[in-house]
Amino acid sequence: MSNKKIITSFLLLLVILSSISAYGNQNNGYGQNQGVQVYQLYDDTQVNHQQEISSYPVEELSPEEIDGLLLMREEEKLARDVYLEMYDIWGQQIFLNIANSESTHTNAVKLLLDKYNLTDPVTNDTRGAFTNQDLAGLYSTLVEKGSGSLLDALIVGATVEDLDINDLKKLNEISDNQDITAVYNNLEKGSRNHLRSFTRVIEQNGGIYEPGYISESEYNEIISGEMETGTGYSANSAAQTGQSNPYGGNNSNNESKNVFERMWQGFMNWFR
Repeated sequence: MSNKKIITSFLLLLVILSSISAYGNQNNGYGQNQGVQVYQLYDDTQVNHQQEISSYPVEELSPEEIDGLLLMREEEKLARDVYLEMYDIWGQQIFLNIANSESTHTNAVKLLLDKYNLTDPVTNDTRGAFTNQDLAGLYSTLVEKGSGSLLDALIVGATVEDLDINDLKKLNEISDNQDITAVYNNLEKGSRNHLRSFTRVIEQNGGIYEPGYISESEYNEIISGEMETGTGYSANSAAQTGQSNPYGGNNSNNESKNVFERMWQGFMNWFR
């Protein structure tokens, strides 16, 4: 065999091995191109929240329900703002994906405020600006902690979702308006999915998350469950919006494997 053919064969082999390595890294470790099952979230941005919320009757609000709406409007903004900061620092797609979801959630609460003619506490939508000073302080604390390392940032993400779930459960217990309950159910479902996603990536990076707001038993029940779909507005919402479970299995692994097998076989035939 000529030296030219040997060199060409070696270069082709390197290309094939590099492709296999790149594919393998999609589902391992933690990177911007990591497996979609970690990052892919139920996308409720396609749901017409205004139409769904307006389908419920206008009911009298209790002072507790009003306080709850004002809190959740800014608490969902807190989640969005923290994740955007973490994305700017670490450049990991999980933060941007979930920040987009949180933006949808805080806007859903805004629709309820508008429906009941309540004053929006978000007077300045700038990142880190809050009327609720407790949330303003929490924002600074979380951003500072998440700036230490990527693992710290992921734990911050899980902490925010942990807090959201705890607060939403409490608010749901004191709310009886149908539209508020529907929105809170939707937000809590999203937070459970986000918590599952953050937990998976934390564990992939050798860390452990210990819940600080919900109980350990509830946390374990959540992370051991499957990703949830549907909007929470009605039993038929998933079918009505044409949404399917984005966490279902796919055949991409097998398809990629077959491609590499064909590449390798072609290389061996050429080498002979």
